[in-house]
Amino acid sequence: MILYPAIDIRGGRAVRLLQGDYGRETAYDADPAEAAVRWAGEGAELLHVVDLDGAKAGVPRNLETVRRIAGAVECPVQVGGGLRDADAVTAAFEAGAARVVLGTAALRDPELLASMLEAHGERIVVSVDARDGRVALAGWTEAGKEDVAEAVAALSRRGVGRFLCTAIEVDGTMEGPALAELKRVAAATEAQVIASGGVGSLADLEALARGMPANLEGAIVGRALYERRFSVAEGIAALAP
Repeated sequence: MILYPAIDIRGGRAVRLLQGDYGRETAYDADPAEAAVRWAGEGAELLHVVDLDGAKAGVPRNLETVRRIAGAVECPVQVGGGLRDADAVTAAFEAGAARVVLGTAALRDPELLASMLEAHGERIVVSVDARDGRVALAGWTEAGKEDVAEAVAALSRRGVGRFLCTAIEVDGTMEGPALAELKRVAAATEAQVIASGGVGSLADLEALARGMPANLEGAIVGRALYERRFSVAEGIAALAP
């Protein structure tokens, strides 16, 4: 399994939100590129970068910072936040993204999703995030009605090969991932699934590595790394077979 250190950008800084709440923010690095270099230096295989300003606005706001991050590290960078049309996706790739994450657009614009999958294939990741088991949209500011596992199953039938799934209730809490919800989501698809939210200890990573379906590809970790609960290298070891 892959450990994905998270770099969430808001107002030009690396921050973390508690349970997706923009009013409960903790700032960590004034320059997100410094966080990227730190995680890469500790052995990160792939970085997960989110433009929080873009997610809320619906258009990218921090692509120049993404460009600096991609230029500062050798490992691939996965980028999401505000990518809701073809031009925004192209701009993210041009900024250095190896993969892009579509969220709201994938659920609301079937034609866009189909065209992006045709053009970019496995470089497209679809984020299907849940609050109380229901899909959340627009940077988690809108509550949807669709069951998250049903949404994943439907998107799989349309050709999505990789999902990112966050249980918003535990995101940023470091109180443990939503294992039951992740199992339910992973069981709904044969595609790869990246888990996000709640990891606070090496034991949490070990639980993901040992007790989940084989298509769980990796885990995104943010606050626990920033607060030095464990290092990237220790996290990678905990996820090892």
